[in-house]
Amino acid sequence: MVTATELGLRHYRGQQRVVRRTANLAQSLWRQLDPRDLDASWAAIAAGLTSVVSAGQQDTAAAADEYVAAVIAADGAQSQAEGKVNAVAFAGTAADGRPLRSLFYEPLIDVKWNLAQGVTARDSLLSGLEKLLRAASTEVADAGRTAAGASIAGNRTIRGYIRVVNPPACGRCIVLAGVEYGWNAGFQRHPRCDCVHMPSTLIARGRHHRGAFNPTAYFDSLSEREQARIFTRAGAQAVRDGASMTSVVNARRGMYTADAYGQRVRATRDSTTRRGAFYRQERRRAIQRGLIPNSGRGFRLMTPRLLPEEIYRLAGNDRSQAVAMLRRFGYLT
Repeated sequence: MVTATELGLRHYRGQQRVVRRTANLAQSLWRQLDPRDLDASWAAIAAGLTSVVSAGQQDTAAAADEYVAAVIAADGAQSQAEGKVNAVAFAGTAADGRPLRSLFYEPLIDVKWNLAQGVTARDSLLSGLEKLLRAASTEVADAGRTAAGASIAGNRTIRGYIRVVNPPACGRCIVLAGVEYGWNAGFQRHPRCDCVHMPSTLIARGRHHRGAFNPTAYFDSLSEREQARIFTRAGAQAVRDGASMTSVVNARRGMYTADAYGQRVRATRDSTTRRGAFYRQERRRAIQRGLIPNSGRGFRLMTPRLLPEEIYRLAGNDRSQAVAMLRRFGYLT
């Protein structure tokens, strides 16, 4: 019988196949850039870049429910799903809420800057390509992770998740390897991070899941040279001297914030344009509540669409509220 750990590794490999496929397609499009006319050649590929990465995001997100259900079955438990992940809701925008096209324009700016500084066209394009691939890979992997988090929160059988790290890994991920989190804990990640959730039907605080990645064992398995490369020379020595890896490595990542509900919250602009699903949903709610006529005329979207991580924070330990908010903001149907 397949174990939960094996399912976690299978899920990771499946997600990485989508990431690699998306990166290959993005690279093929980038090669069409002409350094003699960057603006025109960019205009010709920009929509294609957005399309292939959006498709990759939707593919990784679509695997969430099946993965969570498989882990529950492997643990011999009964699934109590309260909704299905809406994969489309996790595609089309960057993790910080901005449009993908805006994110992918940054590598082009990098190319123009390097050319202006006298860098060769070849090296300028390669530098831009590196930034593009990092961004594309990260956004596709992030969509899959965030969708898995929504599926975990929407299934009452799942009590939390274990962070599975896939070597080779950076220091920021190693210190979090095998750690158990509650169902409402956000997933910390960095550009090109390939860690994944392992849903758990039983969480025992302070105990590592059997078969989960062990950060201390991994650190001890490395040569001193590799330890220094990952943690810096001084950091690696501190760990060998008994310092906590967590105290050596800072894995926190900032996110986009907005003022709403009388406080600072993490939000996204995804689906908030006139054609966006969240915009249309909010307009329907306003019509149903009699705030605007049935034509929808005069509607203005005033409600920020919260990120899943922000939903978990605001809901606290109230599972029903978290599920309702995930549905309210379009992450569960």
